[in-house]
Amino acid sequence: MQRQRRRRSSEGIEGMEKPHKRLNAWKESIALVMLVYELTKQFPKNELFGLISQIRRAAISIPGNVAEGAARQSRREFIQFLYIARGSLSEVDTYTEIAGRLGYIEKETMGLVEKKLMDVDKILTGFIQSLKRKL
Repeated sequence: MQRQRRRRSSEGIEGMEKPHKRLNAWKESIALVMLVYELTKQFPKNELFGLISQIRRAAISIPGNVAEGAARQSRREFIQFLYIARGSLSEVDTYTEIAGRLGYIEKETMGLVEKKLMDVDKILTGFIQSLKRKL
């Protein structure tokens, strides 16, 4: 009997979705990353290696840590990575506050960013509490 080879796709082995891609924490933090990238396109070019780089790196870290935690062997490890994701979320919050005060983000847009930050924070916090109850 010959084994059938599976082709790799963006979701891993075809037909098999990675577990982290089903998590709301991952999905919403990806949405935050997309928002941050769209937002920072409008920043002055002299911020490319400063604020733009910092805020993007912090935003990317959020879903990255959710994904890495989901791949770990224990709930305790997963929880630790979710706490790291929350730390990165706080960084994004700080950098967007700075950008707003510098006039790089309009007030209306700032409200959208703040709402998305709060949504992601609520999801991460709830997820952490849920996992802690299962320890």
